[in-house]
Amino acid sequence: MPQTQSLRWRQYRLLFFVVLAFAFLLVVGQITFLSQSQGYQTLQQRSGADLNRYLLSLQQKLDRYKDLPALLSSHSTLVEALAKPEDAFLSGQASVYLESVNNSINATDVYLMDKDGTAIASSNWAEAYSFMGKNYAYRPYFQDAIKGKPGRYFALGSVSNRRGYYFSYPVYLRSQIIGVVVVKIDLNEIESDWTDPDLDILVTDEDGVIFISTREDWKFRTLHPLSKADIQRISESLRYGDHTLTALEIISRAPQENSATLITLVDGKRIKNQALDGIRPREFLLQSRELPDSGLTVVVLASTKAVKVRMFYTALTAGFIFLALILLVLVLLTRQRITRERARFKLKETQALEASEQRVRAIIDNTQAGLITLDDQGRIESLNLMAEKLFGYDEQEVRSKYFSKFLSQNDRALCWQHLTAPDSDRQQELYTEALGLRKDGSEFPIELIIGHMDYGVVKRFIVTIHDITQRKQYEEDLKRAQELLEHRVAARTEDLTNANLKLRDEVAKHENTQNELIQTAKLAVLGQMSAGINHELNQPLTAIRTYADNAKAFMELGKTEPVEKNLREISGLTERMAKIIHPLKEFSRKTTGGVEPVCLKNVHDGAMSIMYGRLSKADAEVNWPTGLERIYVLGDTVRLEQVLVNLISNALQAMENQTKPVVDISLSEQDQQISLNVRDFGPGIPSQELNRVFEPFYTTKKAGQGLGLGLSISHRIIESMGGELAVSNHAQGGAVFRICLPKADQPDNLNNTIG
Repeated sequence: MPQTQSLRWRQYRLLFFVVLAFAFLLVVGQITFLSQSQGYQTLQQRSGADLNRYLLSLQQKLDRYKDLPALLSSHSTLVEALAKPEDAFLSGQASVYLESVNNSINATDVYLMDKDGTAIASSNWAEAYSFMGKNYAYRPYFQDAIKGKPGRYFALGSVSNRRGYYFSYPVYLRSQIIGVVVVKIDLNEIESDWTDPDLDILVTDEDGVIFISTREDWKFRTLHPLSKADIQRISESLRYGDHTLTALEIISRAPQENSATLITLVDGKRIKNQALDGIRPREFLLQSRELPDSGLTVVVLASTKAVKVRMFYTALTAGFIFLALILLVLVLLTRQRITRERARFKLKETQALEASEQRVRAIIDNTQAGLITLDDQGRIESLNLMAEKLFGYDEQEVRSKYFSKFLSQNDRALCWQHLTAPDSDRQQELYTEALGLRKDGSEFPIELIIGHMDYGVVKRFIVTIHDITQRKQYEEDLKRAQELLEHRVAARTEDLTNANLKLRDEVAKHENTQNELIQTAKLAVLGQMSAGINHELNQPLTAIRTYADNAKAFMELGKTEPVEKNLREISGLTERMAKIIHPLKEFSRKTTGGVEPVCLKNVHDGAMSIMYGRLSKADAEVNWPTGLERIYVLGDTVRLEQVLVNLISNALQAMENQTKPVVDISLSEQDQQISLNVRDFGPGIPSQELNRVFEPFYTTKKAGQGLGLGLSISHRIIESMGGELAVSNHAQGGAVFRICLPKADQPDNLNNTIG
């Protein structure tokens, strides 16, 4: 019978271990599969994020340069060089300009081609590999641009043999394409920015040719085999020089979720022997995105090695946990034997309680605060080692002594009052700072907390003491530092006050300089007016000389009547000369710089007197609104005349090709603001230039007609009077300058005079 039971137990035990082994394989296999799926998903998410980041970086680099050819195509230096390709000086001037542009934008090369595709100017004109004289008509970027479209293209340089990305744009002259400007940038730095050993980055063209790669041996290879026709086409375009375009050896492709592909790639530079020892298959997760409007595709290959390692450790961990659970079950089965040991365990618990009490005592003795227990009369029952160290007493020396023994004379009353107070009047805790008294009689600052400690029906007190000597020292140091800081702040405040006074002096000097600049601009206008005035004076001077000679001759003949007539003519001519010279005196006088009510009629009279000679010479007409004598603004008469003279002069220059130019000046009022609108009938101002009109040295005039300071100074003059000077184009043609100034009341003295 015992042998039968033993045999049956062995059979059950064998079956148990077989089932256990099957369950082990099932659990570990399932967990490993889940780990693989999760690992691929995580790898796909991480590599997808890296792909998006790299795609954004590449897009930003291309966007930085894509609009530069369009901007350069309108530059007058390049247009003139293309318009006269036989002029070597213009070509050289264009090359120097392109060189400066290239240094500024940090591109690889910038060059200019005529309509036949020959480079006539290049930023690398002084280099050994200069593009000057080279023909690139076969390049697609030239063919696109010469058709009027912006071009983009990647290729190896035919001269430098360096990889580059090309942006091109046509150059127009009178709506005709006369050439192409090209900007070439280097994409090599993008490869060096990627340092992840488990992630490879590729950039391919529209044919799948790899031209940017973190793996040197993958450059100028393809992700899939190319047809002979494609290879022939790429070879004829010289896009990749003499590189042989062979495909990567991808032996398997397995589609995954979200357009990802799991590929197995034969990796290795060479085969060592027939056993293929020189190569090894590697598994990658491939993801790709197209770069919009570039013909480029960015590809990331994430190695699955980390996933395989994670699968191995996950299987190992799962097996360990499974075995641990089996062991736990076995442990639980042995708990029956533990019940027989309960008596022994109770004894161990008692011993542990005693050990716990010892630990508590050790903690109390080793705490950084002094702890003292008192009875209900304030006498010492115990103190820990820190308290003994603080006061220099042994516990046996002070037991049953009053606690006041540890305090200075001045602090004993407060503590004694707390200890002896009735329970109803005593506060929960007493917290105070005091002076402790050591055994040797020395005093030191302490932080004192006296609290209740109820032990059954017996009342006790517990005192917690901290030595705050160091903290007091810190407080003293902080006080001294604060006093020093306040002293420095006061000194700095004095320095800032002195600096503020100096700044005010500089501002006053700046205002004087600005006024002098305005006066200088007025004198510059006088210089422009002088030629016309000289012409106006020559004619009456010649007539005066003639009339004087005639009068002399008639006097010699004794004929007084013709003499009198000639003298009247001379008098009329001198009045005319005075009227011509008067604007010079009016325009050159300095302003007071103040703001006061100004009558627009006076401004009209002054400006028209200044412009009299020029308007007469140009046969021009200025149409002013009526009723100006009743309208006053806050400003300065002289400076306002200067602004109007400048605006009318600019209007005449804008209409210099017209036989009878007309300037319309209109008046409007809104929200206590008076607006004078000066309109010409010229070509107007280009819309893209409206924001630059009031910049210093900006001008659209011909050379020698001005430095571009008039409108800038006029803008500052109107702002200094609390107004605004703005410019716009009229819907029916011409430019409109609007002077807006605060409306002013008619002066009282003038009202009284009129009344």
